[in-house]
Amino acid sequence: MKRGKKYQDSVKLIDKTNLYDVREGLALLLQTAKAKFDETVEVHVRLGVDSRHADQQVRGAVVLPHGTGKKVRVLVFAKADKAREAQEAGADYVGDEDLVKKIQTENWFEFDVCVATPDMMGLVGRIGRVLGPKGLMPNPKSGTVTMDVGRAVNEIKSGKVEYRLDKTNIVHCPVGKVSFGADKLEENLRMLMEAIIKAKPSAAKGTYLRSVALSATMGPGIKFNPVRFS
Repeated sequence: MKRGKKYQDSVKLIDKTNLYDVREGLALLLQTAKAKFDETVEVHVRLGVDSRHADQQVRGAVVLPHGTGKKVRVLVFAKADKAREAQEAGADYVGDEDLVKKIQTENWFEFDVCVATPDMMGLVGRIGRVLGPKGLMPNPKSGTVTMDVGRAVNEIKSGKVEYRLDKTNIVHCPVGKVSFGADKLEENLRMLMEAIIKAKPSAAKGTYLRSVALSATMGPGIKFNPVRFS
């Protein structure tokens, strides 16, 4: 793949044989973020687990201290008092069968996170095949299936992110924007890494944190020393 001049210049700043400490690595990341827009910073964590086994799954959610810098659109499936609670908490869309029908007939996905009360999961299950592949299916492990919809919406709006293992045993997750600066990015990163470490499955053997890398949207990956998070 042919890369642009800015990207190639950024690559020259990175020692690919080095595993950077957190502060040094974040300072370098900010130096390599040269796009004209406020780039998202994402962490990629390779774990010593096998995603093919149910007892080695890693999934959860955590509220980042400084949020993600992104405006998150929240859809809530709820009725009656719980629907009002969601609206008062600032949910962007609240409904039940009307929203299911809209998604089914219009292929409508103008939302980033989906929350549902437990009694609505039978209804939501009708569209599980389209929500699942997009990572939008409500799940108790991520706190998106709950009766406390007000709290769920508030947390999501405040910077709650979900982390989950992919088929290659890597967790990909945003930790903020370049404009946050090194201090806020470090606090967000450490909060996320702490949650991932706590989520270590009992069935996992050997080294859990295999590798940790961060990158800005248009920048190259920078390898961090996993030991610094243990």
